This record gives sequence, C-alpha cells and structure tokens, in this order.
Amino acid sequence: MKQRQLGNGGPLVGAVGLGCMSFAGFYGETDIATSHDTLDACRDHGVDFLDTALIYGMGKSEEVIGSYLKENPNHGFKIATKGGIETKPTRHFDNSEGALRRALESSMTRLGVDYIDLYYIHRREQERPIEDVTETLAKFIKEGKIGGIGYSEIAPSSLRRAHAVYPIMAVQSEYSLWTRQPEMGMIQTCEELGVAFVPFSPVARGMFADTLPNPETFGGSDFRKDQPRFTGENFTANCAKLDRFRDFCTSRGWSPAGAAIAWTLDQGDHLIPIPGTRSRAHLEQLVDGDAIEFTDEDRAEIKRILPIGWAHGDRYSDAQIVGVERYC
Repeated sequence: MKQRQLGNGGPLVGAVGLGCMSFAGFYGETDIATSHDTLDACRDHGVDFLDTALIYGMGKSEEVIGSYLKENPNHGFKIATKGGIETKPTRHFDNSEGALRRALESSMTRLGVDYIDLYYIHRREQERPIEDVTETLAKFIKEGKIGGIGYSEIAPSSLRRAHAVYPIMAVQSEYSLWTRQPEMGMIQTCEELGVAFVPFSPVARGMFADTLPNPETFGGSDFRKDQPRFTGENFTANCAKLDRFRDFCTSRGWSPAGAAIAWTLDQGDHLIPIPGTRSRAHLEQLVDGDAIEFTDEDRAEIKRILPIGWAHGDRYSDAQIVGVERYC
C-alpha cells in the first residue's frame, strides 16, 4: 500500500487506515476473534493506522485492540484514540486537563501502551477556549504520553486558533461522496497548515457496500437507525442514486466501496481515510481503493451520478449532532 504522512513531521502510515468503532458493536454484534482476524488482515495489506476512542463501547474497542497488541507485540500499528466526551451523569463534553488526563491514561491502560501516536479531542467543550485545550495536549506531548494532537469535527477557524498555539497533527470529520461539508474550508485549511485530514465514514456507513444495508434489520445498538438518511423517503431516494453509482463501478471492474475510498484519496495527498469494518472480506475491498486510478472521464461521470449535495436527509440525528461545529 502507498503511504501518506500524518501531518507535518508526523509518521508515514498506509494511505488507508481503519476506523475501529465497529469493534464495539455500533453496526451490529461482533466478537474478539473476528475483530482480531480483521487486524491480521490489516497487517497483511499494509493498513497500519488504527483509529479508536474511549466512547466506542465505553472502552470496548480499545480493549479489543489492546488484547491484539498484547498477543502481537511486533504489530507495527500507529494508534489514534480520542477523549473529551463524558457520559455521567449525562452526556457532556469536558476538555479540562484533569478530565483529559484521566481519559488518556485509561485509554493507555486498555490499549496496554505507554504512548499514543495521536490523541484527539473527540468533541470540543465550547465554553473552554481551544487555545487552553491545545496547551493541555502540548503538555502531554512534552511528558512523552502522546505523539501528536488531533481534533474531531471542528471548524476551520477553530483549527487555525489551535494550530497557532501548537502544531496540530490531524483533524478528522465525516467525509465521503455523500458528506461534503469539509470541502467548504476544512480540507483547504488542513492543506495550508500541513495538517492531515482524516475522513471517517468514507463508505457512507455501509451505503457503498456491494449490498445496500436494510434499515429494517438494524438492531437496537445500530448507530444508523435514527439517522435521517436511513429513514423513509430519504433512504429510498439515496438508494436510487447509489444503484446508478454501483452500475458505473461494475462497468469499470471496481467494487463500490473501493471506488468510494479511491475518490476520497483523490481529493488530496493529505487525506487519510479510515473506513470502518469488522470483516476481513470487507477490508480487502476497502484497500483496493488504494490501487484505483481515476481518469478525468471517471471523475466527470462520478460527479454526474453523485453531484455535491445529492444525499437526502441529515447525516446525524439531532441528538447525535450535538458538539459538531457547523461552519457553513
């Protein structure tokens, strides 16, 4: 697999990483053996950048990864995890030094490591200046606990404020052929500042799979069941568009998932998508995207089939979107 740099001065990692939310059952039940097999497949294919978070199953995803790292001490993975979301007494955001230190140290314990390559603020606490939060994270770097600072779902203006305090390694946001907001300033700002942009959900939460998901089969823990894009007329309209895209991919000999990853990679050399899966077979389709080279004709046809703004419905429910900085 080709490699890309994780921000100015950061490590080189595979151009496609792995989002590990699925290891905590957000898209259906799984087990440790299946998750470990997926991690084996990552190593087989050069996927060496793993993204997890404390909030994923309240540590379950980190525990799964930690058990794998313990069994495979020469794994070669670069690890990113996230903190800043508290769930008790109710869900809220706490970016204070004390809360972040506790979160980081608990993540390190579950992962079985004494160093995290990249540590993200999962959601900003708006009442606390981002400059103060960045100073806290810079302190963690000086203490040798983390290698780089990241932020999730922030605005370009917030990135500029943070980067003025200490160089930011990465920003992650949802970005794909059906979620295009980062094109309104974040991708450009990251490129200007030398910050990696890390798209999560680049295959649209399974919508670019070979077979479209069926919302009627979503279990109680499935992250998608309340999202407007997966409900009613929105879902029907989205499926019709994706049927045409799937036909186009078939005519080119690509999987839809591989083509979706290739499109994301094609948007800039500083993008490192982190599709999520708990399956070796799905992972192998995703990494195929690194080998797809688009012609100008391909780009024009994709734009015609899936023009910017084509998706019906919001990407999050009203409850899920709390904390996301909406800048346009």
